[in-house]
Amino acid sequence: MTLRTILAATTAVAGLAGAAHAETYKIGITQNNVGVDSYQTTYEQAFIAAAEANDNVETVVLDAGGDVARQIAQMEDLIQQEVDAIIIWPTNGEAVIPAVRKASQADIPVIVTNSNIAEAGFDFVASFSGPDNITQGSRSAEIMCDKFKDMGIADEARVVQISGQPGYTTAIERAKGFEDRLPEVCPNVTLVETQPGDWNREKSQQVMEAFLVKYDDIDGVYAGDDNMGVGALNAAKAAGREGIIFVGATNFSVGYEAMGEGSYWGSIYQSPVDDAEAALQTAIDVLSGKEVPFLNYFDTPKITQDNMGEFTKPVF
Repeated sequence: MTLRTILAATTAVAGLAGAAHAETYKIGITQNNVGVDSYQTTYEQAFIAAAEANDNVETVVLDAGGDVARQIAQMEDLIQQEVDAIIIWPTNGEAVIPAVRKASQADIPVIVTNSNIAEAGFDFVASFSGPDNITQGSRSAEIMCDKFKDMGIADEARVVQISGQPGYTTAIERAKGFEDRLPEVCPNVTLVETQPGDWNREKSQQVMEAFLVKYDDIDGVYAGDDNMGVGALNAAKAAGREGIIFVGATNFSVGYEAMGEGSYWGSIYQSPVDDAEAALQTAIDVLSGKEVPFLNYFDTPKITQDNMGEFTKPVF
């Protein structure tokens, strides 16, 4: 907490002679890459709306545009502005650690949102707010394995993986969760190759086009999110390769629609609104002195064609 805020609080308490007083917090956020996909765009809108609805919160909202150097500079800027807390959606889980450490040394609590930083930086973080990405990858593997068993191909199926942006913690963890869990539940399924789709639908379509040329036999595609998964689906449709099982790890509206059409099998349901609101509330709770778990996860359940009627269509 900054000296300015402490003095303001002290003066308020003295001036009000014990009357109730709600402290105002200045919270800065530097995001990964708003606009690269609809999830991050919706997250930003929800974050701003939640902050505006809270009279005790003032925010500085920044976006790194996917550029690590820009995000580090934004961290420096927020530290110089003497914000009370910083929320960071890391562009790279390793590269941002020095900037997070610098904020911590300035007594500014850092809340990491959506995608965690590398473990070497955990000592400088007050809390992580977001999904359990390893669990998401694991659940995606279970969805795919269950479908293969229903189809009677669990002893021979071949799978390709389209992962997220290299170096990005969410991408690493979702891949790990899938890769660790798949051989546990379907030991005879083969993961033949993994290539990054960088969270981009067009690039993922190109990756899938290359997979289709390289491999005559592909039974399943696991994508780090539905944005990439639908790109892969589009490539398969264009090539006339039917019957491939597509599974994602964050359900987008395009994935939900494709599930409704019967061309995309399943994913993991994750709300960017919940994500944004949880990050802001975590920052407020930390500043208020409440006890907050270091890994402050919100649940992300499985969604498939079989149970999609229980979920509303994602807004992103």
